[in-house]
Amino acid sequence: MEHIILYAIVPIVVVMFGGYISGKKGIFSGDDAKKFNKVVLDYALPAALFVSIVSASREMLYSDLKLTLISTVVIMACFMLVYVIFAYCFKGNNGADGAVAALINGSPTIGFLGFAVLEPIFGVTPSVALVVAIVGIVVNAIGIPVGLSLMNASLDKKPGQKKESAWKPVIHALSQPVAWAPILAVVLVLIGVKWPYWLSPSFNLMAKANASMAVFSAGITLSAIKVDIDWQAILGSILKLILMPAAALAVGILFKMDIQNLYMLVVACALPPAFSGIIIADENNVYVATGTSSLTLSVILFVITCPMWLWITQLIAGPCPGLHI
Repeated sequence: MEHIILYAIVPIVVVMFGGYISGKKGIFSGDDAKKFNKVVLDYALPAALFVSIVSASREMLYSDLKLTLISTVVIMACFMLVYVIFAYCFKGNNGADGAVAALINGSPTIGFLGFAVLEPIFGVTPSVALVVAIVGIVVNAIGIPVGLSLMNASLDKKPGQKKESAWKPVIHALSQPVAWAPILAVVLVLIGVKWPYWLSPSFNLMAKANASMAVFSAGITLSAIKVDIDWQAILGSILKLILMPAAALAVGILFKMDIQNLYMLVVACALPPAFSGIIIADENNVYVATGTSSLTLSVILFVITCPMWLWITQLIAGPCPGLHI
């Protein structure tokens, strides 16, 4: 636990705090954070996912089919549960509020913190990249289109406004580099295309900016919002940090997942809420205050819940030989 806290959590807190202070001092603004996020989502993260996955083998991908199915079912089940609770169980909320709550508290921020948390714990391996890619595809290629569709269906339409196709959010999500880059890498591995390793350093240089820039940008974003903790924010944090990793652990044990994949999936599901949900909330002016408050609370609590879930997983499932402790 000491290694995990010092090498996986403390660096995130320090870098995020640096971004927070920079934002408070006016060195960087919320608009700068959006630009940093674009660099991460459109360049650094796709490069990290692509070059890591093409280094894997076809056999490794086939062995991770169970991981893909379980992560999809667990994350999307939690996603829809959050939507139902926040859309129908709180007075004054509507379907759009529930959709944004699901985009935040029903989705782990795998793109921003996945590598930053998993690599110090499990090492720099293709297995880590595959978990980040699989969970990232679920969040970005399934969760975001579903959330946008639910939100758009709830928002009042202007008179005479043409109704958008339900497929538009799906097509838009799949057109983003963070979605198609790992899918392309998986296809190349499955058809047996050998990746020229001399090309990897060019991708690695861009990929190295992923974790640090993402975490720093998150600190800037948090500095630009007003935090007001209420019961919805607290419940959202509980659903994200407790329910989702618990569901991943239970389903993973039930279907006898590979022990290392189980550990990595639990940690991935225990990550704080997706920052992309806050971006969508801000762009549409829907559920912004409560969503950002829940995100802030979850980031703080993650310092405790991450090592807690590793300890619980070890207690229930047994030791993991791949832990870098």
